[in-house]
Formats: sequence, C-alpha cells, structure tokens
Amino acid sequence: MLRHVVTGIDGSTESLAAAHWAAREALRRGSSLTVVHGWVWHPHAGPSVPADSLQREWAEQTLERAENSVRAAHPGLQIAAQLVGESSVAALLAATEEAELLVLGSRGLGGVMGFVMGSVSQRAIAKATCPVVLVRAGESVADEHFPAPHGISPDEIVETPYRDVVLGLDTSHPCDGLIEFAFDSARRRHAALHAIHAFGAAPDHVSDGGPVPTSGRELLTENERTVTAALRAWREKYPEVPVTETVCEGRAATALVRASATAALVVVGRQQRDTRVGMHVGPVAHAVLHHASCPVAVVPHA
Repeated sequence: MLRHVVTGIDGSTESLAAAHWAAREALRRGSSLTVVHGWVWHPHAGPSVPADSLQREWAEQTLERAENSVRAAHPGLQIAAQLVGESSVAALLAATEEAELLVLGSRGLGGVMGFVMGSVSQRAIAKATCPVVLVRAGESVADEHFPAPHGISPDEIVETPYRDVVLGLDTSHPCDGLIEFAFDSARRRHAALHAIHAFGAAPDHVSDGGPVPTSGRELLTENERTVTAALRAWREKYPEVPVTETVCEGRAATALVRASATAALVVVGRQQRDTRVGMHVGPVAHAVLHHASCPVAVVPHA
C-alpha cells in the first residue's frame, strides 16, 4: 500500500497553511496526500458555520476549497479528500493507521511567541501512533529556507538552502525512530542536522570526607561523548547529512526553543503511554510545542 501524509482541515487559515506544508512534505517523500475533514451533525452549529448553510453542505464545501487550493499549488501531487462522519480526532486517528505522518495547524502564536494548540491538536498528538507535525498559522515556503539573495523568494530560486532540522536528543532514552526521523527529514531537504542535548547539574559525589563537587567541565565532556556515541551509527547511515552537536547545561526545552528561531523543523520525542487519563506528551515536547517559532514534529516512541 502506498504510504501517505495526512492533514486535517477545519476551514481555518491555519489548517490550510498546514495542508500546504503537508503537500510539500508529501512531495519530498514521494508520497500521496490525504486531506481529512471530520464532521458530525450538531444541533447548534458553531460560529464558523454560516446560519443559512446546511452543516453537511458546509463541511463538503470546506473540504473542497482546501483540496482545490492544494491542487492548484501542487499540480503534480496525488491528493485524496475524505469527508468522515466522525469527530475530528477520531477521523484523523483512523486516517493515520497507514500514514507516514500527520500534519495539523496551530491557531497561531501565543503571547510568548509560541503555538496555541486546540483540543483536537492536543489529543491527536497524544494518541497518534505516527509522527505528528504542528504547523503555525502563516507558515510559508520562505520560512523553511535561509533568506534568498536580494529578497528573491525561495519559490523562484529552488536551490536556496533549507534551514537546519533540529533534534532534541535525550541520551538517557535514545530512540532509533526519533533519531532516524530527524536524519531522514534533513536528508530530504539537503539540510544540516543540529542535535541538541541539555543536561542538569549532577549531584555532589559523597566520600568519607563529605560531598565532593563534580567538575562542570567533566560533566560536559561526559555528555558530549555520550551524544557523539548515540549519533555515530546515524552519521554513518546518512553520510550526506552535515551534523552539528550542541551539549549544554540547562533545560532542554529552552535550548530547543532558542534553536527553533532559525530552523526549518524541530523534532522531539513523546513516550507512548496509556492516555485514557490525560494528555501525555512529556514536559519537553509540551514546552516546545507552546513556544517554538517553526514547525514541530512529535515522534512517539516506547
């Protein structure tokens, strides 16, 4: 079966921006795109549904407008549109059973330069078994690339380099799927990979004479070696991907959000858990999703 990229449409400008990002990603992957709109009848339609419009008719028109917009921009892409008679989350999760990737829109930037996630995005990220990318409103082709000379759009100069792909690396729980997703994303863009690992200060060692402070430099060197070892096999598998490693003391989310300002994509992990009692995405992924200034890919792992 042909693998595909899935994107969710709800009639908003941010979901349309996500659909166009998903289309570009599908082309990079040589995949098809599935545009999904989950719709169920409500006795009291939301404010986005015109008062004189039947709800199903409005849903059909919403999906058709998004499909036509993406087709016009990407005429060579194979696109399927699905109007699903289920809730948005259920429709998206069902569509991703055979998908490579799910792409969703953010409602825009929050008060601290971050994403504003709706309940659909939160639940889909927490429950999806494939990677989920959250795309901010207004995201465009130019945002994925370094500035072109003389202000020319990357659309006009296709060789304008992509910005880096940033990987949040937790060496205490290294995940092959997460690392490979980041390397593969960089390879498809002919971009560099920037791996970031942040560590906390180690507790003092205790000897017979009392606590002995651990040297900050020793701790940094130890973590640098661990990161290099964790990436060695992937460097060999993807020799065409330039890799930069940043190891620092502090909060991982802070370092990743800072790096997102000049990145095409930030890749973080989410440990798969039983989500019946809540939305578990992990503190680092949660913080990055709320404050990053570029698209964020959340990769589930064991």
